[in-house]
Amino acid sequence: MRRLHRSALLSATAVVCALVLAAAPPAAGAPGHGTDGGTPAAGTPAAGGTDPAEAAVIGVGHARAHAELRRAAKGAVEYPQSRRNASLASLTASQREANSAFQAAVSGRFAEYFPSPDFGVHVAQLPTGKVLLFSFSRVETDPTKETGPTDRIGPSNAGRAYLWDPAKGTGARAYRKVTPPVVLMPDGTHAPRPAPFFCAGHSFLPNGMLGVFGGNTGGKGGSGAKLSFVFDPWTEGWYRNRDMAVGRWYPSVVTGADGRQIIMSGQSERGTGTPTPVVERFPALGQPVPWRPYDIPLDVSVQRMRSDAPFRNDYPHLFSLRDGMIYGLGRDADQQWLFDPRAQTRTDLPRRPADFRGYGSAVPLPAGFRGPDSVLVLGGDPLDPNTYRLSGGAWTTQEPRAFGRTQDDTLILPDGTLLTVNGAKDTRDYGFGPFNPKADLKFRQTELRGADGRWRLGPAQRLPRGYHSNALVLPDGRVMVTGDELQQIANDPDIKDGMDGSIEIYEPAYLHRGARPVLDRVPAGEIAHDAEFSVESSTAAGVRRAVLLAPTTVTHAVNTSQRHLELRMTGVRGRTIGLRAPATSADAPPGYYMLFLLDAKGVPGAAKWVKLGKR
Repeated sequence: MRRLHRSALLSATAVVCALVLAAAPPAAGAPGHGTDGGTPAAGTPAAGGTDPAEAAVIGVGHARAHAELRRAAKGAVEYPQSRRNASLASLTASQREANSAFQAAVSGRFAEYFPSPDFGVHVAQLPTGKVLLFSFSRVETDPTKETGPTDRIGPSNAGRAYLWDPAKGTGARAYRKVTPPVVLMPDGTHAPRPAPFFCAGHSFLPNGMLGVFGGNTGGKGGSGAKLSFVFDPWTEGWYRNRDMAVGRWYPSVVTGADGRQIIMSGQSERGTGTPTPVVERFPALGQPVPWRPYDIPLDVSVQRMRSDAPFRNDYPHLFSLRDGMIYGLGRDADQQWLFDPRAQTRTDLPRRPADFRGYGSAVPLPAGFRGPDSVLVLGGDPLDPNTYRLSGGAWTTQEPRAFGRTQDDTLILPDGTLLTVNGAKDTRDYGFGPFNPKADLKFRQTELRGADGRWRLGPAQRLPRGYHSNALVLPDGRVMVTGDELQQIANDPDIKDGMDGSIEIYEPAYLHRGARPVLDRVPAGEIAHDAEFSVESSTAAGVRRAVLLAPTTVTHAVNTSQRHLELRMTGVRGRTIGLRAPATSADAPPGYYMLFLLDAKGVPGAAKWVKLGKR
């Protein structure tokens, strides 16, 4: 251990004392007092690395909390606040300098940067307008160490979740804690904790709820949990369903044309290195698909499907395209498969060009009035800037980006263009070695793909964000960027407060090109596929396009929910615009979509939510 100055030691002692006092148990008889597992025998190490003597006095639960606080305080000394402040100041200055060359009306701009109570390892744009963020409770504050409880057994291996309401701004009052259900994990401790569902898979159900599957049971390298939940955006609560047949850590989930979710891959309950080939469906056939906002799945079972999906690596990209088939695009070049959810069969797709690709992104390309029939695969290899398109059962090499990167997130914007944010050289390598909080400036630069299919570099974000980075399009057309817990704690302006994450807001160029169309009213009920409907706009005469954009739910660069569809305009009369919905549920799976109106310059107004699909 390196020698510390006396002032640093005194500061560390003060921090530990303050934290321990803050976490002291309430008096006997007060709410929350007691133990959650009894006291260990004398001389026996307590669970979670606690002090047995301390546990004997205040209980295992409180002793464990004190141990975690002491570890956090130690991390704050080993990686001092001054270092975090200097790093954030340097990134702020370099961002300002780099972005001085870009015009907002041409390349957009990064407009806001503010704290968040969660790392945003998982994010979902909910049909209420709020954003769900969830991840894990940190076990380290030193970004040169592993922050998450991957290997932990017991209650320190726990999840957490928050809602951000953009309508309430960017301060602490804009967030609401929505703790996941308390569970007993099969890890030998039987100690209750908020469900450790980080590194799970998720997609939306037709009623706007988010299905979340899997998580981490702990142990060396981590292991798969069998957990199955839904988050209800209407009641803002979690509901547990029956466990899956197998544990899954790093699975992928996609919603099919019938509204049911298909679950594939993930490391099994036996631990890292044991990916499961089992494919499951939620809800099981015979169970109704949750359709109305008050159809809450609770204790609903999954169903094992007849086909398997023997992906060798985590988080394959899954897409439900307009032929109704599920496309499973694995990270290995030879693991590209087509799944028929009705016949429950799997067939081979051609080998993808290039070799293994890590955590890169993939996007179902907009195809006008029909659902997508092709996918663009990009990123995942820092040595390969090319992009690859799967269309008509064949691969072609498309326009390259400026450079190769992994951990990138690529979004479809309302105008049909693509935006790439985030990225790194490797899983935990930002350009200067693993776990190093520094990064090449290029990994902070956005890239934009225009209607001509060509890419160009855009402005730089403040933080380099690699592993666990995420982004989504907000209903007002802005882009939310978050994730990468190591970068967030390495640049935390106050590591001792409860806001250990951060969010950045990017404003695309279309927000800087003058007045925007106004969408005043949309249908309140369900809209059947291929049905005509109308909306009202005070700027109807200037509207040239109407599009549906599916909300994003994303983790680890895997975004199975994206979809962009043009709507046929059937006429304009005064303030009323006639539109026709997508033809089939294969074109657009049932659920909630953001409806944007665009003018002749491609400028979208703020979206309103519509419910597509009628039983």
